[in-house]
Amino acid sequence: MTQEKKWVALVGNPNSGKSSLFNALTGLRQKVGNFPGVTVDKKTGFFEGEEGERVDLIDLPGLYSLYPNSKDEKMVLELLLNPDHPFQPEKIVYVVDPLQMERHLLLATQLVDLGFPMVLVINMIDIASENNIEIDIKRLSRELGIQVVAVSARTGENIQELKTLIQQDFKRRRKSPIVELNQYNARTATEVANLLSPKLLDIPFGIERAFHVAHHYTWLQGIDKKRVESLESFLKNARFDSLDEQVHDTMSRYSFITPLVRSVVKKKEKKTGGFTDKVDGIITNSFFGPVIFFGIMALVFQALFAWASVPADWIDALFGTAGGAIQFALGEGWLSGLLVDGILAGIGGVAVFIPQIFLLFLLLGVLEEVGYMSRAVYMFDNVLQRFGLNGRSIVALVSGGACAIPAIMSTRTISNWKERLTTIMVTPLISCSARIPVYIVLVGFVVPADQKWGFFNLQGLVFFGLYVLSIISALVSAWVFKKVLKTGEKSMLMIELPLYKKPIWKNVMINLREKLWAFVWEAGKVIFFISIILWFLASYGPKEQMKQAEVETEIYALTNNFTPEQTQDLLAARKIEASYAGHMGKFIEPVIKPLGFDWKIGIALITSFAAREVFVGTMATIYAIGSSDDEGTIRERMGKEINQETGEKVYTPAVAMSLLVFYLFAMQCMSTLAITKRETNTWKWPIIQFVYMTALAYLGSLFVFQVFG
Repeated sequence: MTQEKKWVALVGNPNSGKSSLFNALTGLRQKVGNFPGVTVDKKTGFFEGEEGERVDLIDLPGLYSLYPNSKDEKMVLELLLNPDHPFQPEKIVYVVDPLQMERHLLLATQLVDLGFPMVLVINMIDIASENNIEIDIKRLSRELGIQVVAVSARTGENIQELKTLIQQDFKRRRKSPIVELNQYNARTATEVANLLSPKLLDIPFGIERAFHVAHHYTWLQGIDKKRVESLESFLKNARFDSLDEQVHDTMSRYSFITPLVRSVVKKKEKKTGGFTDKVDGIITNSFFGPVIFFGIMALVFQALFAWASVPADWIDALFGTAGGAIQFALGEGWLSGLLVDGILAGIGGVAVFIPQIFLLFLLLGVLEEVGYMSRAVYMFDNVLQRFGLNGRSIVALVSGGACAIPAIMSTRTISNWKERLTTIMVTPLISCSARIPVYIVLVGFVVPADQKWGFFNLQGLVFFGLYVLSIISALVSAWVFKKVLKTGEKSMLMIELPLYKKPIWKNVMINLREKLWAFVWEAGKVIFFISIILWFLASYGPKEQMKQAEVETEIYALTNNFTPEQTQDLLAARKIEASYAGHMGKFIEPVIKPLGFDWKIGIALITSFAAREVFVGTMATIYAIGSSDDEGTIRERMGKEINQETGEKVYTPAVAMSLLVFYLFAMQCMSTLAITKRETNTWKWPIIQFVYMTALAYLGSLFVFQVFG
């Protein structure tokens, strides 16, 4: 991807307010994509100057220093060090939190020494004022040798001044680096540049950049093996100790930063973070913290089930009305079938998730903005890391109880790629709301409704057991991925606990828009495509067999005095048996028979790949009860189904338990696979996800049926 734009990069530590500032500068004129060749998001946008000129901004992932740990940080480092990188910025806007000035200036001084034209932006100046903090901006600017401006992305204070400053040439007043290279390191850097990128010797401060390359050359793209081997040999002979140099560089910088911050930041009598510290004493308490967290999450999911169901029903009704209108206008035929059962069903399958995704990310966005989610991550990090996950994984795992799609999307906050991938791979094991219709129908075959255990209804206990089993399976699977996945990244959590503050609604809504668009477009187009394929397979079959199904239905209906509605129900059942989907069901019957499943259940397994809840609708069609959505009726009809070979009931407790286990583990959701593909930027991991979950489902069902059957 060739870029001729002159980029202005926003750089800063996580939680510095960088994204809020980006939103304040660009508004809705922004988009999210991937950097070329990597699954790291880049957020770009622009604003127009006073004379209409366009200024292009790129919001880089947050990092703490030029000695990175995560994949995102390594990508930022390469962008800054490689003079040929298509997104290397012409200027840098460096964002700092005035309450974390000392720590945030470490990266700032490193960037100053790389020679980038840079303006330092002290964000959240309004919060600094509320906490009685004063900053000597002129002295800070003079000591760093760069422009410094104080703004508030929340209130808009000095944002216009910053826009004007960005369009000007940044004046660099410092003649030498803050931490200069000694002769030995300068020679090392020169040799690194000669071996890897001679162009570094021709640009200002190229030697300083080349010295950082010496630490991280193995991460740079486009470096051939021969040059890497030559560099490794040189550094080994030169006895270059990367870790020792990093420690020396960091300590040298803090010897400059610490007295600087003490001289420019003045705190008055009021203690910074007093209210936050008091609240954190309860919120992060080892006992009350988890109780409060699960209480908040319970309210979030209650909101999802109570509030999202209303607009979801509206959307469902809207698509149902539209389908009815199309059928009325076009009549019966392949075109109306394609439009209603294929295209409209595919679009509706995407749209029905929108209210749930909207509410989940709205509520999580508010919790993030006020500063709570950082506390949740901090509380659970130690426990989850034992299973190869991350503190931030708790958001995805809990969200998975509602829907795996937004849950997987929420993993973008996990910087460690191994932990993020593991979270993505195991989150669909958490029982989501789409499994509930299946559970409702099948639990009744395992435990009668009137059976109780003391005060407890046994059906409710089975439901609870299914959810506990899903959590255990997710954690065990995560532990396995921890052992199997190999990566050079070290697992550690570096996170700030920001002050509690009112949410910036603009940030919440922009983030919400990005999440919704990512789902509707990226996942939606895959769902749309597969829905049409499933419609075709279930609607068509060999001509002779489909015609025979019609003739047999007509004869049987006349013989038994069926009503037109009953005839249509029977025809639907016979046609799906004769369809390609029916043939597929019979084809896989020998494989699923050891699980206690027949070909009719096989069809449901195939069609419910579109979404797990399709199982109930498929059973309704197969067993000729039409469009009835009364789950009790479906259960009664399924309960009467007789196996023609054995003369016994099909849905015995053992078969029902086997099906429950299958749907507990199986990846019966193409929407989830689509979003996994979107988040990993490859089909490799969704395929692995599908295979391992299907294997778990098959083996679990086999065990249950063979033991209890």
